[in-house]
Formats: sequence, structure tokens, C-alpha cells
Amino acid sequence: MGLYKQEEYYKVIGLCMEVHRVLGGGLLEAVYKEALEIEFKAHNIPYKREKEFIINYKGHQLSKKFYADFVVYDEIILEVKAAKIIVDENITQTLNYMSITKCGLGIIANFSLKSLQQKRLVL
Repeated sequence: MGLYKQEEYYKVIGLCMEVHRVLGGGLLEAVYKEALEIEFKAHNIPYKREKEFIINYKGHQLSKKFYADFVVYDEIILEVKAAKIIVDENITQTLNYMSITKCGLGIIANFSLKSLQQKRLVL
């Protein structure tokens, strides 16, 4: 792993693991998002939940917007999943969010399994 946001990455993953340890797998995404928000606040980690992003195309603002589950430390996209497995669509979605937002680090955290599944993405 490179050094890009390594400390912040470990903090975010650690809190994801704590949420998974307490709640276990198999709940709805919204439950994990709410629990993560509690952890971010408790640890004074700056974040925005369901952050809206506008897409520009050749100087035109598109009406379609997207919402990242979390933007942590103003530079990390965190996508929360409660699925059987992280699939290519999840990776593509997160990479697109990272590209549009110029965030260099993305994390997909899947809470659905017995152990937390996570994928780290770097642009």
C-alpha cells in the first residue's frame, strides 16, 4: 500500500470494523451508515454523509447529480454496501465518484458478510 492517506484509511477501516463487530452482518445499508456516523462524530473525524455532487459537461451543469455515501477527511469517498459481494459495478461507481470529485482514495465497505469486506481504490 502506498502512503497516500494511509493513516486516515486505517482509521476509517478501523471504524468500519468496529461497526461490523458490534452489529454483525446482514442489516440494511442505512443501519451501517447511521452507526458509522456515530463513530465518526465520536472520534472527531470530519465527514459529510450523502454528499451531493454536481456533474459538469463542457461547461454545462447536468441535471443528474450523484450522492456519495460519505466523504471523509474531505478526500476519501466511502461507499457502504450490504451485499453478497463487492461487484464490478460497485468499483466502477466508486471510481467514477473519485474521478468527478478529484478524491484520490476510495473505500468500498461491504457489511453483509461474516467478516467486513473492503476494497481500497486509488486514482
